[in-house]
Amino acid sequence: MSQPFYAAASSGHPEVTKAAITMLDAGGNAFDAIVAAGLAASVAEPALTSLAGGGFLLAKNQQGARLFDFFADTPTLPSKLPDNLDFEAVTVYFPGSTQVFHAGLGSVAVPGTLKGLLHAHTHLGRMPLHDVAEPTIQLARDGLAINSAQEHVMAIITPIMTLSAPAKALYAPKGHSLRADDWFTNPQLAAFLDALPGSADDFYLGELAGRIAEEMTAGGGLLTKQDLAQYQVIEREPLRYQYREFELLTNPAPSFGGGLIAVALELLSRRPVRHTDITTSPERALALAQCLYDTDQLRKQGVLHPDALETPQPDAPILRSSGGTTHMSVCDDAGNAASMTLSAGEGAGYLAADTGIMYNNMLGEDDLFPEGFHRFASNSRVASMMSPSMICDAQGQVQMVLGTGGSKRIRTTLFQMISHLLDANMPLEAATSTPRMHWDGAQLQLEPGFSDEVVQSLESAFPLNMWSQPNLYFGGVHAVSSHGEAVGDARRGGAAQVLQKKV
Repeated sequence: MSQPFYAAASSGHPEVTKAAITMLDAGGNAFDAIVAAGLAASVAEPALTSLAGGGFLLAKNQQGARLFDFFADTPTLPSKLPDNLDFEAVTVYFPGSTQVFHAGLGSVAVPGTLKGLLHAHTHLGRMPLHDVAEPTIQLARDGLAINSAQEHVMAIITPIMTLSAPAKALYAPKGHSLRADDWFTNPQLAAFLDALPGSADDFYLGELAGRIAEEMTAGGGLLTKQDLAQYQVIEREPLRYQYREFELLTNPAPSFGGGLIAVALELLSRRPVRHTDITTSPERALALAQCLYDTDQLRKQGVLHPDALETPQPDAPILRSSGGTTHMSVCDDAGNAASMTLSAGEGAGYLAADTGIMYNNMLGEDDLFPEGFHRFASNSRVASMMSPSMICDAQGQVQMVLGTGGSKRIRTTLFQMISHLLDANMPLEAATSTPRMHWDGAQLQLEPGFSDEVVQSLESAFPLNMWSQPNLYFGGVHAVSSHGEAVGDARRGGAAQVLQKKV
């Protein structure tokens, strides 16, 4: 395909998309825009991301593609855990179920988001950093109304977001979690960002890093000043997988979501299936469901990449995923593209040293540490399911930029999305709104919208759990195309905008 390029942005919140579009409209490139979006998300989506979290940015320009890995590192593990280790089990109530997470200062891994955003801007951006941060500074200082999507997520993890007095004052100033239309400001974060880039250096290397380390020691955390000082953003070659006449670019090892997406696509490519509407075609629905099931079984055998399909490793560890996530996608009219997924887990319930920045709780994610809490190698990059992705044509030109939040559902959501786009030739918006399924290891979870014939066919092959309405459980794909499409997934309050083509 030879299409003109458009400037477009999509994310999980209107203010995040607005920050990106502001950069594009002011002459910035896709990388200025994605950094602006990442900063803005720390204010507009506080239950899903934080500057003290971690993430991945897949960036492509005329020089090529690279993956910026700024996910969390494990801190230095002492020979003996401190007697005052602050590692609190917190019960979170979901509709119809409960789940126990661990928060507190002892759950904090070495954060990477702040350093990752500035690293990307330094290497790829062209606007002054303060201009890129300005939309977020204004947003944090002047405030925004909480929307229903954020109200829903914040209500679920209220016990974590109000664990400490400063966090409770910020996120529950009226004694309850922030609700739709409540006005939210974060003046400490505004002040911190107003001092960029110096404040970032201070966070990792300076007086602020020392204060953070002191808070950790006094409060029962593991993070040290040396951990912060030695943290590095890692640039990696993206995982490349040829599917049909297209090339998928996604997150490589040591993370595993991208490899598992490619495994599922490889399995699907081996099945002779008519690529019709999945909601009305039992054949196609069964084929995708079987690929989800088979990929899960292969994963348990250590297959994390299509190359390993013929040589599974039965004793390989079962790697897992991370908690709350959000995603943003940007392309500009010069052919640059950026796909970024961010997470802070569920948050640690504590703010970093008067910055207004919530710590992550990556060390409290049992999915990330299947061998047990605080049994990790020191100063190692934590693996993740997050999979910022792009689809390129045979000439290497970006056609689609996409990604999703959704923890364990990230890989299954993107697998289905890519198949809808490339197999069924669905428009971006239709592919995003199509009902989804997910094999959770015991049941096939199914959104409403499939025909009775499809449901009956799936029910004959798998234990089935029918949902009554679409839900953020099934991810939130925020995507843009190079030919003028942009979509924000309604499941996660998505917002998208396309700028008029520049002449």
